[in-house]
Amino acid sequence: MAGRKGMKHYPLALKLEAVRLHQEEGKPYAEIARQLGIRDRKRVEKWMREYRQAGAAFGREELHKKQKRGRPPKRENTAVYIARLEMENDLLKKFHAELRKLEFAKRNTGSSTTKERTTK
Repeated sequence: MAGRKGMKHYPLALKLEAVRLHQEEGKPYAEIARQLGIRDRKRVEKWMREYRQAGAAFGREELHKKQKRGRPPKRENTAVYIARLEMENDLLKKFHAELRKLEFAKRNTGSSTTKERTTK
């Protein structure tokens, strides 16, 4: 099994024994870890969580295959993505042009281009 450097892999029988000790005998995680030579009590907690979720499939490869790892798959084709972005860009340009026309119309409303001058 592949793992990080210094990572220890425990056999399925040991995991099942840890689960049994906790469920049947009610021993705390720290005591189980000490008794079975497990480095960290959190590991026993994780095995219990996996056991509760998987039930009879606990420790099998199917359980580990279900875990999603790595990068998520790309959602759409690059060409479709670019086409969608171009369409959005064109739409935003049209909205921007309309807003500018409205703002220009609001500014010029009620004002004249010539100023009043008294001619006497």
